Amino acid sequence: MVLTKINTGIFSLSFFALLLLTGCGESKEKSESDQNLENTEVTMQEETRENALSQKEKEEGWELLFDGESTEGWRGYNKDSFPSQGWVIEDGALKVVGSGAGEAGNGGDIIYDEEFKDFELSLEWKVSEGGNSGIFYLAEEVEGEPIYTSAPEMQILDNERHPDARLGKDGNRQAGSLYDLIPADPQNAKPAGEWNTASILVYRGTVVHNQNGENVLEYHLWTDQWEEMVKNSKFKDWENFLNAGGEDRKGFIGLQDHGDDVWFRNIKIKRL
Repeated sequence: MVLTKINTGIFSLSFFALLLLTGCGESKEKSESDQNLENTEVTMQEETRENALSQKEKEEGWELLFDGESTEGWRGYNKDSFPSQGWVIEDGALKVVGSGAGEAGNGGDIIYDEEFKDFELSLEWKVSEGGNSGIFYLAEEVEGEPIYTSAPEMQILDNERHPDARLGKDGNRQAGSLYDLIPADPQNAKPAGEWNTASILVYRGTVVHNQNGENVLEYHLWTDQWEEMVKNSKFKDWENFLNAGGEDRKGFIGLQDHGDDVWFRNIKIKRL
């Protein structure tokens, strides 16, 4: 009887130790799982912070052009300083304040004060109901001439309400298009009031517009096809419209004041 009790006690003790070890193992696994989840959440927060670069973007060479708090680096087109009216920073976005003045808004177009040659530009935009704006690239500053006489434009538009969406040819004045030249296909712009993503890739004359994660057009500057397309457009008599410079041409990034409320954020660029 004594021997049986001793054996039973040993069995009970061993079973308790096994439970304890199993519990510790499960606790350790849960702890590691929780830690991995926390690390993932931190990484996701870093990736989704507005007007900031993630560690991965920094390693890839991206540069922030707008920090959500200041207009440093930006100035008016053909001006020495940033407009005193017509543009504000609102909720971490660079905003055109609608003036109802049509093409010539109160603030005027703005440019980033550095010229770029081969690059990828990325940003987000949203437009007010019936709104119109644009993103210019490879722009020159020509005294007495508006920015659009020298620079191609990625169109920003409320496709549902603005009449430009029904003008031009085959939708080439709708959002994401190379304005008045090549339509965005597919046309995937979001409604007024919603954020859209946009990127423009320029590399040795090849240009790609991307809207909301899809490449919507591609063209090639200074080719016979390009020259023919410009010759048959309203740009044909504009001598500064990308007809000089070839692959050595560089220019400014510009944002358009078309007299409507438009917001820009997460503006960044990578030199190629």
